[in-house]
Amino acid sequence: MNGQFLGSLATAAAIAALWAVPTHTQATQGGNGAGATPTPRLADGHPDLSGLWGNVGGFGNAQTDASGNVSVILNARDGSPENFERDSGIRQRMDPNKPIYKPEFWDKVQDYDINGNRLDPAYSCFPEGVPRMGPPLKIIATPKEVVFLYAGRNVYRIIPIDRPHDPVNSLDQTWMGDPVGHWEGDTLVVDIIGFNDVSWLDWPGYFHSTDLRVTERLTREGSTIRYQATVEDPTVLMKPWVMNPRVLRLNTDPNATIPEDLPCDERDLEHQVTKERG
Repeated sequence: MNGQFLGSLATAAAIAALWAVPTHTQATQGGNGAGATPTPRLADGHPDLSGLWGNVGGFGNAQTDASGNVSVILNARDGSPENFERDSGIRQRMDPNKPIYKPEFWDKVQDYDINGNRLDPAYSCFPEGVPRMGPPLKIIATPKEVVFLYAGRNVYRIIPIDRPHDPVNSLDQTWMGDPVGHWEGDTLVVDIIGFNDVSWLDWPGYFHSTDLRVTERLTREGSTIRYQATVEDPTVLMKPWVMNPRVLRLNTDPNATIPEDLPCDERDLEHQVTKERG
């Protein structure tokens, strides 16, 4: 079993635990209402997004037996890695909230989906990119910038606040794009341009062009953050795609850390006889 599979499995399990928080927790744990957790703020009055968000430092659904053996209970029919991959793909394809491509591009989407074990750049150890990588696991916030840290391949992003797009970086074509942030009330809005056309928007073959623009919105209320991304790509999409929101809960464990991710080393593709990804 190679490092690429183990790393992606660990990341998937950890992120699944993060995203399991239902959106109604904002009403019970937000910054408003009697008995609610107050929202911490920076010196400039904006919400402080800093913190670890979710189960980091290990699997959120790991179990240890009396002998110290650790097993991970995956969200699949029998808990197996094979069915975790299959069931995850089924769930994503059944989600009614899909990007709507122009008619001439649907065959390409289908081809990318069917042949994802060969065509998916993330499967061959390339970065997932934005917005596919989702919300950060840790945020370090200052009035001038925020830093997003991720468990998958130990990626980081630095987002300056209240600056224009860099005239050079915004013309480059990169995996993460050129981000700038600004505040709209208590919501941090991150505007990103300057992407390459290699990364995917999501797992089922959702590709994009270099005209991609992503807008991320993060709103902290008490001990939760609501994260949502909007995708605009007039070259291939018929309309903007507003992705499903995710609500992250603050991890208050003082010993929680982001673990070092396993290196991505793809060694299985040449031996595969099916199109299963895993």
